[in-house]
Amino acid sequence: MKLAVSVKAITLSAAISATLCFVPHAQAQQADATIPDAPRELRAAWITTVYNGNWPSKPGLPVAQQQQELIAILDKAKAVNLNAVVFQVRPGGDAMYDSKLEPWSEYLTGRQGQAPQPYYDPLSFAVEEAHKRGMQLHAWFNPYRAATRLSGAFTDNHVSKTMPEATVKLDKLMWLDPGSKRAQDHSIAVIMDVVRRYDIDGVQFDDYFYPYSSEVAKVGMDSLDDGSWKQYQAAGGPMSRDDWRRENVNTLMRRVYESIKQTKPRVYFGISPFGIWRPGYPAGIAGLDAYNSLYADARKWLQEGWLDYCSPQLYWELSKPAQSYPKLLAWWVEQNAKGRHIWPGISITGVGSEKTPTDDVLARLDLTRKQPGATGVIYFSSLPLLKDQGQIATRLKQTAYATPALVPPSPWLDNTAPAALVANVVRDVATGSMALQWAVPQEADAFLVTIYARVNNAWQFDIVPAATQGYKFASTGAVPDMVAVSVVDRMGNESPKQSVSLRGDTSISIPAPVTAPALPGSR
Repeated sequence: MKLAVSVKAITLSAAISATLCFVPHAQAQQADATIPDAPRELRAAWITTVYNGNWPSKPGLPVAQQQQELIAILDKAKAVNLNAVVFQVRPGGDAMYDSKLEPWSEYLTGRQGQAPQPYYDPLSFAVEEAHKRGMQLHAWFNPYRAATRLSGAFTDNHVSKTMPEATVKLDKLMWLDPGSKRAQDHSIAVIMDVVRRYDIDGVQFDDYFYPYSSEVAKVGMDSLDDGSWKQYQAAGGPMSRDDWRRENVNTLMRRVYESIKQTKPRVYFGISPFGIWRPGYPAGIAGLDAYNSLYADARKWLQEGWLDYCSPQLYWELSKPAQSYPKLLAWWVEQNAKGRHIWPGISITGVGSEKTPTDDVLARLDLTRKQPGATGVIYFSSLPLLKDQGQIATRLKQTAYATPALVPPSPWLDNTAPAALVANVVRDVATGSMALQWAVPQEADAFLVTIYARVNNAWQFDIVPAATQGYKFASTGAVPDMVAVSVVDRMGNESPKQSVSLRGDTSISIPAPVTAPALPGSR
C-alpha cells in the first residue's frame, strides 16, 4: 500500500485497542473540498483454471500448495495495484468449488468428482483472500463447454450423464447444445447457485458461445444443435438457422442478467466477447466474424443493457492495422447506448517478446485511458504478472499503476453513497508517528476506506479494506498536516470525505514499530 510518508494498513482489531489510546473525534467534519479525488479505473486480471493455465499449476497438488499458489497470485495483483481478479470457476461442466449441481473439477484434484483433501472450498477461499486485499472477485463461467475431453471417466452428475440428449461430442470437446432449453436452464441454475451462496462481486462469460470453427472442423457445426433445430422447425419456428442460433444465445444472456438482478442486484454481469463484432465494423477491420460463426451478437447485448460491463478481447498488438486497437476500442464505446462499463481485454501472454514488446502493452493501456468511455482493462492473464514476464509487473507499478485506484461507480445498479466514516488518531510518544483507527458499523456497506493525506502541500492517498480497522503512518518521512478519510462500498460509491483531527493522545506509546514501503505521490 502506498502513501508518500511510508504507510501500511494494519489489522488493529482488539489488539490495538489494548496498546493504542485513541482520541474520540466528537463530530465528523467534512473535509476541504480541494482534496483531489482518487483515480478511478478497473485494473483486473483473469485467473485461468482450465488446463491448469494459471492455477493450480498442476492437478492434484496438496491443499496447502494450492492455497499458497493462489495467495501468490493475489499478492502480486495487489502489489501491482490491481483492484479485481476474474477467477475461472466452471472450466467445462465442472466446478472449482463445492457444488451439488456439477462435479469437482479434475483440474483441481486430478480426478473429476473428487473433493480436496483436507477439504476446503477454493472459491470461498479466493473470495475471502481477494477481499482481504481490497480487491473484487468476479466468477468466470463457461456456459456451454461441457468437457475438455471426450474419453475417460465422467461422474454420474456430469452433464454427459444427466442430459446426454443435450451434450454433443465435437472434435476434442464436449458442448452443451445452445438450442436446448434444458441445457440453458441447467447453466443458469449453476450460475445462480454461486450468486446465492458466495460473496462474489461479479459473474463473467468469455468468448465461448458456439465453438470456434476449428473445434468443429471434423463433425461440422450443424452436429451441435441438430436435435433442437429439428424440434424448432417441427413446431413451426419462423427464423433462419443462423438467426435462431443467435436468438438462443441472446435469450441466455438476458435470462442470466435478469436472474442476477432479481437475486443480488449489486453483482455485476460482464461479458468478454471476441474483439471483432463483424469484419468491417469499423471500416478497415478484418478478422473472424463472431456474429456469424460464434453466433454472438455482443453489440445487441450492450445496446439492450443485458450486462454491466463489456470486455472485448482486443488482444492484437498495435502493429496490426486490420485489428486496430484504438479503432476497435472506439467502436465498442460508440455501441454503448446504456452507458455500461467498457473494460477491454489486453493479452500479455507473450509480453516481453519481439512480437509483443512490453512498451506495446503499456501503449495500449495509455490509449485506453485516453479513450472517453473506457474506464479500465483486464489482462489475460495473471501468470505473466506473477512471473513479471518482460518486466510487465515492474513497469506497471513504476508508471501507470504507481498508486492505487478505486473501481468506477455503477450508478444504474446503485448510486447511494455509504455513510461517512469517523476515524480517530493515535500517536507514538517516542517518535510522534501516527495511526488511524476506525470502527465500521455492522449495518454499513463498507468495503474500502480511502485515506487522503496532505504532505508538503501535496495530496496523496491510499486505499485499504474497511475491515482492517486501522492504518499506520510510519515514523520516517514528512508528517501529514491534514488527513481525511472516506468509505467506499462494493459498487464504488464513495462517502463524503471527513477530516480527522491530528490531535492524538501521546501518553501511551506504540510498543512495536510497523514498517512499510514509501508511497509515491499521486498521479
